[in-house]
Amino acid sequence: MQRGALLDAARSLLSEGGTEALTFPALAERTGLARSSVYEYFRSRAAVVEELCEVDFPVWAAEVAAAMEGAQTPEDKVEAYVRQQLALVGDRRHRAVVAISASELDAGAREKIRAAHGGLIAMIVEALVALGHEQPRLAAMLLQGVVDAAVRRIELGAAEDPSAITEAAVAMALRGVRG
Repeated sequence: MQRGALLDAARSLLSEGGTEALTFPALAERTGLARSSVYEYFRSRAAVVEELCEVDFPVWAAEVAAAMEGAQTPEDKVEAYVRQQLALVGDRRHRAVVAISASELDAGAREKIRAAHGGLIAMIVEALVALGHEQPRLAAMLLQGVVDAAVRRIELGAAEDPSAITEAAVAMALRGVRG
């Protein structure tokens, strides 16, 4: 129960103030625990980050996968892949993952993030194979690059409305996967 409260506090801190806000004193304050108690659950900030990735990223990825399962054509799957990721930008689990990704992490935490992103890439490869791409994995990584750029644009509070960014990203993705 305390571990869950600590992770929830970590999500809030990351989404509100980025990685600089994720400190053990702040976690202790948010949860009402003594600072020494936080160390009983996590040995470092990186350990908190790793657990957040282990807990939150699969849930997020499952939401993307579910959106894609409801799509009929490969192009619809690409659109669902892009739209669902961008729809999740406002979710504090996502904001925490974005904050985490931008931070300086140890090798273990970075590897967990890479593996999680690899899972997203793998989701779209089949649709790209169906669309006839000769290098579907490369196309998937480039497609994810479009999504990541749109995420950053939305996260930065760009001048464009998030829905305009989403529509532009979907259009670019669909034009790109069609060749």
